[in-house]
Amino acid sequence: MTYHRDLMQWHTQRSKAFIMIYLRCSFGGRFYSLEDTWHPDLGEPFGVMHCVMCHCEPQRSRRGKVFGKVSCRNMKQDCPDPTCDDPVLLPGHCCKTCPKGNAQIKEAESLFEFFQEKDDDLHKSYNDRSYISSEENSDRDSAADFVAVLTGVTDSWLPSSSGVARARFTLARTSLTFSITFQRMNRPSLITFLDSDGNTAFEFRVPQADTDMICGVWKNLPKSHLRQLEAEQLRVSMTTADNKKEEIQGKIIKHRALFAETFSAILTSDEVHSGMGGIAMLTLSDTENNLHFILILQGLVPHGIPVRVKLLYRQHLLREIQANISADDPDFAEVLADLNSRELFWLSRGQLQISVETEGQNSRQISGYISGKRSCDTLQSVMSSGSALTPGKTGGVGSSTDRSDVLKQVLVAGLSSAVVGMTIEMKPRRRSKRSVLYDITADFSATEERGSGRALGSCGRVEARHIHMLLQNELFINIATAEQQESELRGQIRMLPYNGLDARQTELPVPLAGQFVSPPVRTGAAGHAWVSVDEQCHLHYEIVVNGLSKSEDTSVSAHLHGLAEIGEMDDSSTNHKRLLTGFYGQQAQGVLKDISVELLRHLDEGTAYIQVSTKMNPRGEIRGRIHVPNSCELGSRGEVVEEAEFDDLVFVRDPAELRKDPHTCFFEGEHHAHGSQWTPQYNTCFTCTCQKKTVICDPVICPALSCPHTIQPEDQCCPICDEKKESKQTTAAEKVEGDPEGCYFEGDQKMHAPGTTWHPFVPPFGYIKCAVCTCKGSTGEVHCEKLTCPPLTCSRPIRRNPSDCCKECPAEDTPPLEDDEMMQADGTRHCKFGNNYYQNSEHWHPRVPLVGEMKCITCWCDVSLSSQVQNFCLILLTY
Repeated sequence: MTYHRDLMQWHTQRSKAFIMIYLRCSFGGRFYSLEDTWHPDLGEPFGVMHCVMCHCEPQRSRRGKVFGKVSCRNMKQDCPDPTCDDPVLLPGHCCKTCPKGNAQIKEAESLFEFFQEKDDDLHKSYNDRSYISSEENSDRDSAADFVAVLTGVTDSWLPSSSGVARARFTLARTSLTFSITFQRMNRPSLITFLDSDGNTAFEFRVPQADTDMICGVWKNLPKSHLRQLEAEQLRVSMTTADNKKEEIQGKIIKHRALFAETFSAILTSDEVHSGMGGIAMLTLSDTENNLHFILILQGLVPHGIPVRVKLLYRQHLLREIQANISADDPDFAEVLADLNSRELFWLSRGQLQISVETEGQNSRQISGYISGKRSCDTLQSVMSSGSALTPGKTGGVGSSTDRSDVLKQVLVAGLSSAVVGMTIEMKPRRRSKRSVLYDITADFSATEERGSGRALGSCGRVEARHIHMLLQNELFINIATAEQQESELRGQIRMLPYNGLDARQTELPVPLAGQFVSPPVRTGAAGHAWVSVDEQCHLHYEIVVNGLSKSEDTSVSAHLHGLAEIGEMDDSSTNHKRLLTGFYGQQAQGVLKDISVELLRHLDEGTAYIQVSTKMNPRGEIRGRIHVPNSCELGSRGEVVEEAEFDDLVFVRDPAELRKDPHTCFFEGEHHAHGSQWTPQYNTCFTCTCQKKTVICDPVICPALSCPHTIQPEDQCCPICDEKKESKQTTAAEKVEGDPEGCYFEGDQKMHAPGTTWHPFVPPFGYIKCAVCTCKGSTGEVHCEKLTCPPLTCSRPIRRNPSDCCKECPAEDTPPLEDDEMMQADGTRHCKFGNNYYQNSEHWHPRVPLVGEMKCITCWCDVSLSSQVQNFCLILLTY
C-alpha cells in the first residue's frame, strides 16, 4: 500500500508541472507570474504609465483550476495630500511630493509600502522577443549564482543510486539557467525542482546525449519560488528512465566561492548506494601559486569528527590536511600553499586527485580528480580593429569559439592583408611590452577569399595558471597582418553565460564585418551571431559585437547603440527585411516568430544576411551572410506563439491541442491563441486580438493628413498624400542609394510604406489616437510622437467623441461629457463598434458588410473590463 500511495503522490507531483504553464498572466504581449505587479508600458511616445498599477491575481475556476487574471487600477486617487504648498512631480512617480525637508521624507515613507517593488518591476523584461544587455549594467553583474550537491536518496520509494552530481545555477531576472555534471550513474531523463513543501515546481526533460553535461533553463519563475530560492528552500532531483530507476537529490544553496572558482572536482565513494558525495571548488591565487579550495560534503560526516584531506597523484600522497567538520556546517575551506612546478603541471592535466577520509575504525572516503571548471557557458571572442593595440578602422573581423571537440577555432575575414601572426596573449603592461603566451600561427590556413582564413587546433601544454586566467576573462587573441604587423584585430576571450539556446553548443557563429556591408564600411567594429530555426519555424538569434561606433548626440535615440535586422542578400529587394531588435552594449538576443515564407526560403538557401546598423552608419555597419537549413514551406506557425515561450518544458502543444486550450478564441472558423493578433477576413481595416476567449476587434484609425491632395490606395486602409513627380524622383533616387522600402512596426506587426503615418496599435489597448507614427523613408525607422492639443479658452471643454484625443470648446446646446481619469482620454466611458456608439451594458448584434446582421454573435459594452486603464471599449464576441 505504501508503494502505491507513493506512486500516486509522485504522479500527482509530476502533473503539477504541466499546470505551471497556465499560472501566469499575459498583458500587452508580455507574460507575468502570479502575484506580479507592474506599471503598463505603452512604448514610445507614452512610456510607462506610473499612475496605473496592474496585478496578476490568482483565480480559481469552478473545477478548482488556478489561473491568472490581470486587474489594473488608477492609483492617482490614492495619492496622499502633500504637506507643502508647492509640491513637485518627480520623474517616474505618480504622486506629487514636497521638494525638500522632513515632510518629503515622511511622504516617501508613506508611499513606499503602496508602491513596493515598483522600481524592480519597471526594469524587468518579460518579453522574450528581445533581450538587451548593457556594458554598464550587464545581466552578468546582476545575476546570482547557486550550487547544489546531489547524492543518492535513501528514503525514496525508488531504488537509491551511487551517483553524485554537481549543479550550478544562475538567476538572471526571472530565468534560472543550470549546468549539471554527474558521475557513477546513467544519464538522467528528468530533472525536477521541488518547492519547500516537496511539491513539483518545475520539470525538465533531459535530451539524449553521450555526455555527462546537462544544460537547461527554467523560465519565468513565480515570485513565490524566487523567494524560496533566495531562502535556500528549493531542492533539485534527477531520475533515470532505465531499469535501475536511480534518483539523486540535493538542496540549492548560495555559496561565496562560486564567483572565483576556476577548478572543480566531484567527490564520489566506491561504496554502493552509500548516499555519500561532495564537490570541491578551487581557484589559484592571482600572484602566488597557492591553491584555495572549499569542500561541500553530503552523507560523509554524520556528526563532528576529524577528517583528513589529501592531495594525491597516482595514489601517491603529495599533501595532507587534518580538520574537524561538523554535520551542521559540512563546508571546509583551506589553502594549499606554494604548489611546485610538477604539481601545477599535474593540475593542468587533470591528474591531481583530492580525497576526504574520516578517521576511526569505520573509515569512510570520497575522492575525485581536479579539472578546469566545466559549465554550459561558451568561451568566445570577437576581434575588431577598433580593439587593436593601435586602434584602426579596417572593417575586418575575427571570431573565436570553444566547442566540445576542439579547444580553439578562430575565423578571420575582411582583413587588409595576409595574416602573419595569431597569438593568445595577456593584457600588455605597457603598449610596447606584449605578453605572448601561445603562438597559433602555424594552425592558420588562408582561404581563397582575400584577407580570410581559419585556425583550427588546440594549444598544447596549457599551464594551470593560464587555465585560471582564461576562465577569469583575462586573455586576448591578437591578429597581425602584413600591413599591421603588430596588431590589426584584437579581442578579449570572454565567457558568454548559457541562456538556453542550443545553437551555441552545435553551430559556429556567423562573423559580422564592415567589409560584408554593401557598399563596404571601414569601421572599427566587428561581431558574430548564432542563428537557428526551431521546429515551429521561429528564428532564434544571438549577437555579440565589439567596438560599435557611438554617436556624440545626447538625444534619446543616441542611447540605442545598434539596430539588428535580417534580410535578403539582394539589396534591390528589401521587402522581406525585418528588424530584430534595438540594443546597446555588446550583446542582444531574441526570437522572431512571424517570418515570411520568402525570408525562410532565403535562410534555407543561404542568401540571407544579418546586419547591425548604428546612427553613424544607418545603412549597416557590420553584416554577415547566414545559412540556416529549414523545411518551413508554410512559414512560421503563429498559432503557437505563446507555447514557444516554454519550449523547454516536458511537452509542447501542437495545433490540435490548441483547440483544447480554455483561453483560445474561435473566430471566423479558426482558433487563435491567447495574446495573438490578426487581421479579420470580414474587414481588413480592423485588427483583432485574443484575450482569454475574448476577441477584441478595433477599426484602424486613420490620422489626419496635412497635404492638400490625397489618394486612397486599394491595398491600404487609410488615404495617403498624393506625391507629385518631384517626390517620385526623390523616392527613386533614394532607392538607388539603397534606402529601405518600408518600416516594420512591432505594434501592428505590419510593413508601412515610406512617408506614411498611422496611429500606433498597442496590444491590448488597441489603437492609440493620441500618437502618430511616421515611417522615415531615408532610414527605415519608425518615429512616434504624442499629439499636442491646442490651448482652449472655455472653462468646461468637452470631448466630441469618446475616441477623440483632444477636447474642444462646446457649443451652448451641447451637453458636456463626464470627466474621468483615463489613459489617453478622459471622456465618458462609451463603446464604439463600426460607426456607432453604445452605452455601458447595451447589447446588439453586429452587422458585417456583405453578410448582414450576425444573429449568432452578441456584442455588449462593458466598460468595467477596462479597469480604468483604457478609454476605448472592449467588444466581446461569444458563440
